[in-house]
Amino acid sequence: MRVTALMENTAGRPGVVAEHGLSLLVETGSHVVLFDMGQSGAFASNAAVLGVDLSQVDVAVISHGHYDHGGGLPAFLELNDHASIYVNRRAFEEHRNAAGKGIGLDPALAGSDRLVYVDDHLDLGDGLELFSCNDRRRTHGTGSVGFTAREGGRLVPDAFLHEHYLLVTEQGRKVLFSGCSHKGILDIEGWFEPDVLVGGFHFMRIDVEGDGRRVLDDAARELMGHRTAYFTCHCTGLGQYRCLKAAMADQLGYLACGQTVEV
Repeated sequence: MRVTALMENTAGRPGVVAEHGLSLLVETGSHVVLFDMGQSGAFASNAAVLGVDLSQVDVAVISHGHYDHGGGLPAFLELNDHASIYVNRRAFEEHRNAAGKGIGLDPALAGSDRLVYVDDHLDLGDGLELFSCNDRRRTHGTGSVGFTAREGGRLVPDAFLHEHYLLVTEQGRKVLFSGCSHKGILDIEGWFEPDVLVGGFHFMRIDVEGDGRRVLDDAARELMGHRTAYFTCHCTGLGQYRCLKAAMADQLGYLACGQTVEV
């Protein structure tokens, strides 16, 4: 299975444009999957630089309802006329950041006939499954970190019920894709115990000194307690990644824009 970062916060090779966002191309033995679409059409421009034909994508997934993962949806709809796009049923609800700024998906696109709305679990066939895990217990509370969602006419701390994860099972191995891991990377790892986990850990707001450093060290120790190989990106944060990498060594890698890994 090949995974290529079409968009990520950092450029991993000349000629690509980086932005705060994520878009991964996942090539399995049966499908070409687009996992997230960045915050703009820049992921598509990077695809062209990398020789990726987005018209060949046959499955697309938006991991959650934030602009930096689904903002490129209009560009994808223009370039690809057939792939179903799987989104959580709550993805187009109103979402705001800690400053109160709207960070949701464009509600004008919610009625597109290309979208397939997903509840807690969907088996797409050929080893592809989507899970929200909204019924799972969260034992490593990360909190809402200021994010809010509208419930019953008022803004409340976001429980990230709009986030889901793509599990790909191929040749007896499980590879999990998580856009931002808002529900908590430690719990997500424990729920799935995959062979490989690819995605953001949402550690970027953790101070790499003092108490924050202890949080990162504890997270590294817990992640290392699993047999999983990790490739992180996007919202983990570069300084935070370096702290984790110092402890996790070859068990953790970084996937920057324009780079490809075999998993």
